[in-house]
Amino acid sequence: MKDTAINVLKILEESPGPVSGERIAEQLGVTRSAVWKQIRELRRLGYSISSSRAEGYRLEARTDRLLPYEIRKQLRTRFIGRQIRHFDSTASTSWVGRKLADETDPEKLHGMVIIAEEQTGGVGRLGRAWVSPAGGIWATILLKPKIPLDHLFMITMAGSIAIARAIRKEYGISALIKWPNDIFVGDKKVAGLLLELTAEADTVHYALLGLGIDVNVPLDELSSNLRDTVTTLQAEVGREVDRVALLARVLREFELRYQQLEDGEYDSIVREWKSLSLTLDHRVAIKTINKTFSGEAIDIDEHGALIIRKDNGKIERVIAGDCFQL
Repeated sequence: MKDTAINVLKILEESPGPVSGERIAEQLGVTRSAVWKQIRELRRLGYSISSSRAEGYRLEARTDRLLPYEIRKQLRTRFIGRQIRHFDSTASTSWVGRKLADETDPEKLHGMVIIAEEQTGGVGRLGRAWVSPAGGIWATILLKPKIPLDHLFMITMAGSIAIARAIRKEYGISALIKWPNDIFVGDKKVAGLLLELTAEADTVHYALLGLGIDVNVPLDELSSNLRDTVTTLQAEVGREVDRVALLARVLREFELRYQQLEDGEYDSIVREWKSLSLTLDHRVAIKTINKTFSGEAIDIDEHGALIIRKDNGKIERVIAGDCFQL
């Protein structure tokens, strides 16, 4: 959104009543034609603005898009989300993040959030397609981590905690974390995360934390094979929810936990993750590339691996794989 459009919007926001195009033009030092052009742009972006020849323009309703201007008003973070890139549609926000980080010093992009109203080629864990229609939150956080290599996996843990806490605080819903990187409400998935690292030897050039949250996505728009396993916040709350407020909350919660990681407070992250775990102390089925087995999830270790007591009593450490609640 251009600065002129933002300035027009601010005048409408601050006015208790309608504002004439002439008055807006005088305040901004532009022509009335320029004002009308920005009004049209704001309407295109989803703002409801009424107009009257006698009275002028009035802001009736805000946009439901995840525009940087709207997010920053609620953000209150030090570095996460201070830079935002917004797209109506893109193949993948992670692809955009990789391109930016490869072309620019990642240090200068630390904390940038890339957002798309919809993704046409979203990718989840193990290369699976991630359905990303309009109405959800599809975002990637670009990071230049100052975290030891053996604790980088905890970025995903911090993100999982942030989403679960945000949903709980905003809507009073008991969101829980299913190992390794999904957020569930009840027995259905509502969000997922994916961490990508670009590294060479012992140096991490940058990290991309992808977030996908099914927010205001009508269940009947999901394919039939997803409806038994996926839910949306709109369905759980019973109404459309404020995506801007939710994303701003997620980013605030994430910055708090990310700072704990940079400060070496790993135990705090692990304890909070465990307190929100849907997986621990439950029977699960594990499917890895090489084998499938069942048992009780009893712990996670300092490297994020899931510890399983198998049905034969043996202890198995699972670094990567699919986990199914039994």
